[in-house]
Order: sequence, then C-alpha cells, then structure tokens
Amino acid sequence: MSRIRILPENVANKIAAGEVVERPASVVKELLENALDAGAHMIRVDVESGGKRLIRVIDDGCGMNHDDALLAFERHATSKLVNADDLLSISTLGFRGEALPSIAAVSRLLLETRTPADEQGTRVEFAGGKLLGVKPAGVPAGTSISVADIFYCVPARRKFLKSETTELGHVASLVTHYALAHPETHFVLKTPTQVILDCAPVEKLADRVYQIFGRQALDELVEIPATEAPVRSAITEPELEPGEEAATIRVSGFASRPEVQRSNRNGTYIFVNRRLVRDRLLLHALGEAYRNIIPPGVFPVVLLFLELPYQEVDVNVHPAKIEVRFRHPQFVHDFTRDALRHALSLARPIPGFPAARAAAAAGSSAGTSSAIGAGSDQLRGYAPVQDAAAFPGPPRAEIPSALASSAAPAETLELTGAPDRPYAQRLGFESDGAMEFPLPSQNGDPSRCDTAATHLPSTEGGSLPDPESIADLKPLGQVNASFIVAVNGEGLWIVDQHVAHERVLFEQHLRARREGALGGQRMLAPLMVDLNPQQFATFDLIADELSANGFEAELMGGRSVAIQAAPAGIASGDAEKLLFEILDGVARENQSVSIDSLQSKIAASTSCHAAIKVNTPLDSTKMEWLLAELAKTEYPMSCPHGRPVVLRYSVRDIERAFKRI
Repeated sequence: MSRIRILPENVANKIAAGEVVERPASVVKELLENALDAGAHMIRVDVESGGKRLIRVIDDGCGMNHDDALLAFERHATSKLVNADDLLSISTLGFRGEALPSIAAVSRLLLETRTPADEQGTRVEFAGGKLLGVKPAGVPAGTSISVADIFYCVPARRKFLKSETTELGHVASLVTHYALAHPETHFVLKTPTQVILDCAPVEKLADRVYQIFGRQALDELVEIPATEAPVRSAITEPELEPGEEAATIRVSGFASRPEVQRSNRNGTYIFVNRRLVRDRLLLHALGEAYRNIIPPGVFPVVLLFLELPYQEVDVNVHPAKIEVRFRHPQFVHDFTRDALRHALSLARPIPGFPAARAAAAAGSSAGTSSAIGAGSDQLRGYAPVQDAAAFPGPPRAEIPSALASSAAPAETLELTGAPDRPYAQRLGFESDGAMEFPLPSQNGDPSRCDTAATHLPSTEGGSLPDPESIADLKPLGQVNASFIVAVNGEGLWIVDQHVAHERVLFEQHLRARREGALGGQRMLAPLMVDLNPQQFATFDLIADELSANGFEAELMGGRSVAIQAAPAGIASGDAEKLLFEILDGVARENQSVSIDSLQSKIAASTSCHAAIKVNTPLDSTKMEWLLAELAKTEYPMSCPHGRPVVLRYSVRDIERAFKRI
C-alpha cells in the first residue's frame, strides 16, 4: 500500500487557511485590503467579542456580479493578475486569491454584494468551506462580508486565541494602520457598545494623525520632508540607456522627538506603496537614524511612507504579505536612514521639563484643543545625502584644557558667574517692559475620532524650544557642580554638563575621523591587558579602525595586548576600560557592523570618557564656551547614548506655575 496520499480538499483548505488566517485581525486585514482594492471611499468594520463571534466589513466599492461572487471563493481566483509577468509589478494590496476561500474554510461566512450596474445583488453563504446557498438579494452597491464563529470547525486553532480585549486591540491597531495609509477614505470601527474609530476623509497625512492621535501627539512628531531620489545601483546599473529614466523613491512621514520613547516597536508604522509591512531592512534603517540620539533598548514612534515603482519591490515573499523584498535594498536602507536623520537634524527638538509637560497636558484637557499648525501641512524637499558626514557641521573647536580639571566635592547648590547687569534683551523684554511669548493657536475643535491606541506624551504649553536659542543662553551657575543653570528669552534652562560636553566631543571626533585618521597620545609605559576569547576575536576584526581612532595596541602573544597610545583626551587609567567597552559593545550586536556604526560606537565611547565629569566646578567662561559649542552641534538635544542634554522651563510654564495664567 502506498504511503503517499493526496489530502482531501477540506483538509488542504484548512492547512492553507492557517497560513493566511492567524486571528480575527488577519480576517480584517484581508477584507480591508479587498475593500481598498475595490475603490471603496467608506469602510465600516463591526466586531463582536473581539472578532471571535462576528466580523463584518462593509464597503461602497465596485462590488461583484453573480458569477464573480461565486468565483471569488475558488482558490487562486483573482481579478488582479492575468499572467506571470504581472507578479513583477503588483499594484494592488491583494493578489493571491486565497483570502476568501481561506476565511470561508474556518468560519461561517456570508457575502452580500452588488455592482452599481446591477439591479439586484447576490447573497452567498458558506460554513466550514461548504457552500450552503446562493440567491439574489436586495442590497446596496458595494460589498458586505460577515465572518462568524471563526475557527469553530478547527477547535485546536480556536483555543489559541487570546482574550476578547487582546484580539480587539489587534483589530484596532490594524484599522488604525490602514486609516493612516489612506487618509482619503472614511474608516469606522465599532463594537456593539462603542465606536472605537471614526475618521472622516481628509487631504493630508497630518490631519489624519491629528484625527487618530490628537494634537498633543502631533506636537511630539517631527515631519519627515517629502524627499525623492533616483533608485539605481552603481554596480548593476552604472549607466542608463538612452531615453531611459531612473526609478524614483520617495520618503515622507513623521518621526518622534527624542524624548518620546517606547519599550517596543508598536509605535512604528511602515508603509511601502501604502502597504503595511514589517520589514527588517527598514526597521534597521530607523534604528540607525536614531543611533546616538535615543538610548539603546527603547524605540521611537515613526510613521514612514515609502513610494517607489512597483517593479522595484517584490511583495510576493510572505503568505500574509507583511514582508517585502527590494530590488536595491542597500540604497533603500541608506536613503531612508538619511532622510530621517536629516529631518531630525533640521528640527533638532529640545525636550521640556516633564513636570511642565504634565501641567500643560492637564491644562489642555480642561480647555480647547489646538488644531494642527499650518506649518505641518506643507512638505519641504531637500537634496538627498548619502552619508551623515555630508551634513554641514561646525568647525572643529579647541577644547579648553581647564574643562578637564579635577573633580570637587559635591554641594547642595552653588551659583557662580551670575551676570553683573540685567540682560533685558535675553529675557525677552521690550522697551515698554512687556514680556512677549508665543501662544498656542485656538482654531479648531477636538477631533471627533476616538481610538483605543495609547496617546503619546504631550509637549509643554508654549512654543516648541528652538535649538538655535542655546547660543543665546546666559549661564547663571551650577547645581551640585554638575548641571548648568542658564536663562534666555525663552525661559529657564538646565544643561547636564557631562553629556553636553560628550555631544560636542562626539560630533567633533566623528567629523574628524571621517576626514582622516586620528592621532593618539602615547603613554609613558605600555599598558598590558588580557582579553577574553570574545574580546580577542572582536579586536582582530576592528584593529585597523581602532588604530585610525587613536589607539595603538599590539598583540604580545596569546590574548595579551599592549596599549601604547590612547585617543586624545583619555587618561592612561581609562585606556583599558575604554578598550574593553568598545570591544564588548561591538560583540554584543552579534552581527556584522557597518563602518559608519563602528565609527559611531568608538566615537561615543571615547567622548564619554574624555568629557568633563559631574561634580566639576566651572567658571562662567567655561560654561559659556560649552553652551556655545553645544549650539553648533547637529543634535544638541541628546548625548550619543540617548540621554537628554538640556531641559527647558518656558516662560509660559513659569507663569502657569505661579498662577499668573
């Protein structure tokens, strides 16, 4: 007897359904994509018991006639592909022809549909993959699909579903994703007891972000200016043929300010040609863009939109269509990273005091919400760059040797270097003695869209801090010989002197390294250190880069290394610790490291050890130098390890705290 047999059709259908239908949200995803492909302008999603009991998706798209309604449930039946060549340029969200038969195989499904040209529609009913009936029905133009009792015929799958609240959260997140990708479409998500999402059509992405997340969340985001560039590989496509035009990639969206951090990637929304994806290449590009801006282990909130010719991306690499493959992956990665990094360098957002933001949030919840400012409605272009070194940077400044002075005992409060005369112009006083500060606009009603998604932290009540104003700061003194207290027309500022100096040294080191090799300072006597096996392997890998950054170290047999020179500014006692920190940091990634990342890691570790320490008294001259150099940096808001450098307590927050407003 043969041991090989062909599976029965109902078993094969349930196996295939397992690749497409994982949970109720999977059903919603497939039906939403079909509705969008049908040209729907309004999509309504009703769920009961988190989608376990019922999922109903209603749209006003093109609908189907009687014959198409039946063919849609045949496996691999689709209106979106004609031949194999179409797979090379897929322009629709759905294309496999597996969604409806897979869903029907594991649920009780009811389809009601009609085209605008037909006088009557069609009603089709399935249960567990079996056709129960087909009959005419009087229904509006469009399509309505009801999916009840998901996995009722596959108990082993049903018991793995989570609680109703968890499943509803997945559905809400999915509908939110597609509402962001299609602001021109009206989305409604309802349960029997509440309306979770109701977003009317809008013209701009900023308006849709405002609808879903609110004004406070929008204020925490930095716009990624719409940026275009030709997609071409210098290796595979060195020159274009006569008359041939290069494919173009376009990147736009929003990214969070550095102080807005999540413990996971749930705040990351990535769309390729308005298709929701979870692509490792793009996630890595986002991580590289935020490297040295936020701490490791936390994640930003990003709404990223990539648009490129359909033939440049392959979406036929995953059954659920959540992964894609690019024709020029390295270019897409680098261009995305640089576009986001450039947006952050243009905005250079400065965090406010947490207490001030909390007070502002409490005040704004009791008053009228501000609408989106006009500035966020316009997208600006810029010339794309291929490397962070291409960004304009400040000239390398001489570092006063006095900044490396020895530490002094900590004190509770010490104010030094106070101004000898009032600085009216710095405090924002006009000739009549009136103080002016910007007020938030009050030109809109609160969004009518309510969502279960978590709101981002809010900004403080006044205008957003301007990094350029750091250059106008007048230092008043230090707190605990560790934090510089300064003022200007925008309010009161506190600067962490160690991380501020660290940011200055980091950008100077990185810029100098990308211009050429750095020299080190030789030690009076070589320092012998022993490496563990992992450190030894890493040292052998990055020895040349260590040398180019000022380290002079030689193997002396076994796993012993003699350090003969260290980067400038590093004390001999810190050379061993710095070397171990670099080796361990590179080894922890457990993957190949790009040269840019390696240079950033070495520069970050070196600047941390060379920067002035806490509990170090500074006179007014040193504080003024440090603030001036910080103002010249590209990212004055955070140190290379992601910690905040400055905090601002705005004039408006001060007046609010004293109950003047």
